[in-house]
Amino acid sequence: MPELVSNFKPAWWLPGPHLPTIWGKMGRRIAPVHDRLERIATPDGDHVTLVRMGTITRGVPHLLILHGLEAKITAKYAHGLLEQARRLGWSGDMLMFRSCDGEVNRARRFYHSGETTDLELVVRRLTTEHPDLQLVMCGVSLGGNVLLKWLGEHGAEVPAQVRRTAAVSVPYDLEAGARLMEHGFARLYVRHFLATLVAKTTRKLELYPDLCDATKLRAARSFFDFDDALTGPVHGFTGAHEYYHQSSSIHFIRDIRVPTLLMNARNDPFLPPTVLETVRGLAKDNSQLFIEFPPTGGHVGWVTGQPWAARYFMEERVIEWLSTGS
Repeated sequence: MPELVSNFKPAWWLPGPHLPTIWGKMGRRIAPVHDRLERIATPDGDHVTLVRMGTITRGVPHLLILHGLEAKITAKYAHGLLEQARRLGWSGDMLMFRSCDGEVNRARRFYHSGETTDLELVVRRLTTEHPDLQLVMCGVSLGGNVLLKWLGEHGAEVPAQVRRTAAVSVPYDLEAGARLMEHGFARLYVRHFLATLVAKTTRKLELYPDLCDATKLRAARSFFDFDDALTGPVHGFTGAHEYYHQSSSIHFIRDIRVPTLLMNARNDPFLPPTVLETVRGLAKDNSQLFIEFPPTGGHVGWVTGQPWAARYFMEERVIEWLSTGS
């Protein structure tokens, strides 16, 4: 486990863990850079959507991004990554998990932190259609957990076209993160996410009236409540505990066989810092994992520069890593 020294210098005007976390979503302005959307049918009669930029070209890296919880097609950090890739002449895609493309998906299920079959479907399609593909991947937050779990599940069987990967602001231990966010300022984040999750599920109940207990759903005030009422049972788990245990990427990272950057801020308000110490210990014997845990940055924050010329260190750093491995 090589540990990398980060040269991130936090913006003086966004101190602490919460301001950089919120700025990226609320204060940043960036135009989407994709040029088309493509629907991909899934074996269960549903679909996922690829947000696509450019044309895959032999000998040129292609970036695949996995987004975070309840992201939209216009997710700013994703388009920041795609813009960095475009400057290098790369092509890129963002995989929109089921129900995140603006449609209520048709299947009984949704997406979740441990669901890797749709990622497997997309990777196998890309590598089959483009045998010479140079695929690099970045998972952010929930998408980072999905990516690491998929890499660990497949180990040495990951397609050879997958050259390098990066996982950013990962909630390695889902239950530890969910419990942390039941307290203090973090409850505002939970309220924000639950508003869209509950609304989406309410619309899904029109298709599947027995999907979950609607009373428990409306009463949910924490991620644990929501996952115990919906995510766990709908996706084959007994409840939130089993869902968290079986889906947490912390149980899979030792089996990763692709060079992978693990990038988390130690002041990430979505995860106890003790979890990152556990990750460090688990990763120490895996030469394919490269840890970069700067002390600050928040959750998918890492803002640097001046208020009138803000820069987004994570996006620059991830593309640097994926292009050079340094």
